[in-house]
Amino acid sequence: LPIPEPSSRTAALRAGQVDWIEAPAPDAVPSLEKAGFKIVTNAYPHNWTWHLSMVEGSPWNDIRVRKAANLAVDREGLKVLLNGLMIPAKGFMPPGNQWFGNPKFEVKFDPEAAKKLLAEAGFSKSNPAKVKILISASGSGQMQPLPMNEFIQQNLADVGIKVDFDVVEWNTLINIWRAGAKAESSKSANGMNYSYFIQDPFTAFIRHLESNLVAPNGTNWGYYKSPEMDALFEKARTTFTAKDQDAVLQAIHEKIVDDALFLFVTHDVAPRAMSSKVTGFVQAQNWFQNFSPISMK
Repeated sequence: LPIPEPSSRTAALRAGQVDWIEAPAPDAVPSLEKAGFKIVTNAYPHNWTWHLSMVEGSPWNDIRVRKAANLAVDREGLKVLLNGLMIPAKGFMPPGNQWFGNPKFEVKFDPEAAKKLLAEAGFSKSNPAKVKILISASGSGQMQPLPMNEFIQQNLADVGIKVDFDVVEWNTLINIWRAGAKAESSKSANGMNYSYFIQDPFTAFIRHLESNLVAPNGTNWGYYKSPEMDALFEKARTTFTAKDQDAVLQAIHEKIVDDALFLFVTHDVAPRAMSSKVTGFVQAQNWFQNFSPISMK
């Protein structure tokens, strides 16, 4: 039963209209647990980012603006907003992942450093960089997109980046993503809030950033093009021992972070709330979940 609004989902669970909801309202989690509902979470391969446009005229073409945005986001504050239901991002991959590597740029909350970078790029709170971001009101893996994006919007405004949103329905956003940032459907947006699952080197990195995978060939939405990155992708494809392949994939991730190619925000823990009638569910560290052991009392 599609219920996009988190408080409405939570109310439906309390009322017995449904037995299981995805992404309950974070502030309702303590009272749900007190009322006997089960809250199930697990860290899994997922990231919640802003995918940045690199087309001509985009403010994100300046690495100083990209780094400033990443330094402006208070991820620990966002974690409080979400009642702990997130893992603050340090890059595109979750911290501790085998492909994380050792990036030189540290993704952290440092608004003064962000202001300095923006000043070097010619921007300030009185003369902000202006960006337009496509977001959804709900959707698969999107967590709580409206309050989260509003939180980030305020963070960026505090350092000198003015954000306007274009809110669209989730399936519409998917179609815009596939069409690419140059398409009319992107409405001249400079970025898109999109959550990504991570299954393998292709879904983790290649499909988002290889130069020949711009629309209509793939989902390099932002038209990022780098001969150095393409060479790393080719090396990953032609390296066959696990240890050596991991080293190449670490180099790829290091470049993604050091060049601040996305706004890295968080990794989901896929919170689900269910009634005591639901038994046997074991949450995997994956987007795909096994329903075969589930039964209803």
